[in-house]
Amino acid sequence: HRLQWEGQSYRAIRDDMLRGLAIKALAAPGSRVAEVATQLGFAEPSAFHRAFVKWCGATPAAYRRDVLRADDKTPAPGRRGR
Repeated sequence: HRLQWEGQSYRAIRDDMLRGLAIKALAAPGSRVAEVATQLGFAEPSAFHRAFVKWCGATPAAYRRDVLRADDKTPAPGRRGR
């Protein structure tokens, strides 16, 4: 009831926490999506995949490719830096 009074919900808080943990885990070199899903308590990698798309608007692989690589300013394999 206190969460409702503050305009929050357990699900929103949980999703925000899981999103942050997922992003951090995906940033780790060599991490695999299936391993991240298991670590975060998802029964199936597909459930994690759907949740991640809902949270971030991109698949885990696309997020890793586009967002994390942009943060590193590292050229993608096979590409030359600018």
